[in-house]
Amino acid sequence: MKVHNVKSLAEKADGEYVLGLGDLGTHAVYLIYGFLQPGEGGRKLHPGKGHEEILCVVQGEVVVDLSGETLSLKSGEAVHLGEDDEFYLKNNGRETAYYVLAGGHPPEHHS
Repeated sequence: MKVHNVKSLAEKADGEYVLGLGDLGTHAVYLIYGFLQPGEGGRKLHPGKGHEEILCVVQGEVVVDLSGETLSLKSGEAVHLGEDDEFYLKNNGRETAYYVLAGGHPPEHHS
């Protein structure tokens, strides 16, 4: 078992880090840890074919925009993202907003 400091990795990667195949040795699951500074926006989320994700805000508040339809997620709130969904994130708050995306797909997706 290995501990991954995803917060530190996200800071080094300018705001988002994907913990996946390179770290875990598997395509079956992945986790994305990210943050948005106050006023930062335009971060694109798109699970992709055969993938589904759950976006959960860990701290702060994040505005999620899907083709002009927006919703605001506060700390502890989550939303499901399907394979065809394309979302954009924005932080309209005064503090850094942190979020986690957990995703996966069936193993046969890569066969």
